[in-house]
Amino acid sequence: MKPVRAGFLPLLDSAILVAAKERGFAAAEGIELVLTKETSWANVRDRLCVGQFDVAHMLAPLPIAQNLGLMPLKTKLVVPFALGLGGNAITVSSETAKAMSQFGFHSLAGPAAAGKALLQVIQAGAALGKPKLKFGVVHAFSSHAYELRYWLAESGIDPDQDLSIVVVPPSFLPDALASHEIDGFCVGEPWNSVAAQNSQSVIITTKSQIWRSSPEKVLAARKAWSEHERDTLHVLIRALHRSAQWCAIPENFGELANLLSSPRYLGIAPEIIHASLQGLLPGRPLESDFIVFFDRAANFPWQSHALWFFSQMLRWREISLSVENEEVARMTYRPDIYRAALGPTGAKLPGASSKVEGALTETRPMPALNGPLAMGPDGFFDGRIFDPAQIKAYLDALP
Repeated sequence: MKPVRAGFLPLLDSAILVAAKERGFAAAEGIELVLTKETSWANVRDRLCVGQFDVAHMLAPLPIAQNLGLMPLKTKLVVPFALGLGGNAITVSSETAKAMSQFGFHSLAGPAAAGKALLQVIQAGAALGKPKLKFGVVHAFSSHAYELRYWLAESGIDPDQDLSIVVVPPSFLPDALASHEIDGFCVGEPWNSVAAQNSQSVIITTKSQIWRSSPEKVLAARKAWSEHERDTLHVLIRALHRSAQWCAIPENFGELANLLSSPRYLGIAPEIIHASLQGLLPGRPLESDFIVFFDRAANFPWQSHALWFFSQMLRWREISLSVENEEVARMTYRPDIYRAALGPTGAKLPGASSKVEGALTETRPMPALNGPLAMGPDGFFDGRIFDPAQIKAYLDALP
């Protein structure tokens, strides 16, 4: 069998890779999938770039930042497959949640109400001369960082002036919160649930409430490897496609939770993982679309997703707007590779490579090769819409 080395972090959204190995989907395609657990995204990025990994479980914006020259190494990356939609949340210390409750926050409050309450806590603290709140994210170029910033800014909070944002590896965030090193964080599951189990923290909102059907983690590969090992990448994508279908079936959640609970992977109680898979987070109402592994074209590398992340890099002055930079961001995501790999299987494939984001308030069929695809809802909590053909106009309208 052909060995393929893959790096991953212990997160719920590594499930498709884990199931591909443990359930035999990779082996059925002639691949020996070798999974290596890491503790930080910087480690995964560097080991992928220098060739110690062939592919990697990766933050959705990170390959874009890599290709735009915002990372230390110069290796070019491609994203031919997405590992699902949703799966992260924002958690704060119990002290911060208590302060927010004085301004109307409660467990059923949506992201707008939660943001308004946090703004009032920040304003009250500033009036008393208290230190700024400190929030943790897993990497500067992460969906977590951009969604946290988006939510804060739409709530009237300047993420660069009104609080501090620091980088902490995912599995370290619960301890950082418990030791009062930070006041809150945005991270993928199961680490919000782990933190909330000890009653020292409260989950105040989720990714699926801030931006429904939004991208989270992707499969990244070195561009040179993807071209040299084209056939290997194609069969890997087919294996991951089958794995994603299996992971999406609720009747399989118990087995999947047991697989992920192994010390080789997440190393936490399967009960916590199983609840997260169902969208049952501690102290929160059920969110049936909290994490989506297969439906809504969840594995398709939409170039509009890449361009939304690019728009946020522009917004926070990490890169300049140019035709060249926009094209680099767009072409990091490779729907052409996805189609080439899955076309022969009869899978439903979107005909478009990009779409307007945030326009669907309900599920609707989208024309696709081999039959229509059910898409949406995909709205942003503030009602904004992102048209990837109008990036400058979109940015001009943001606070």
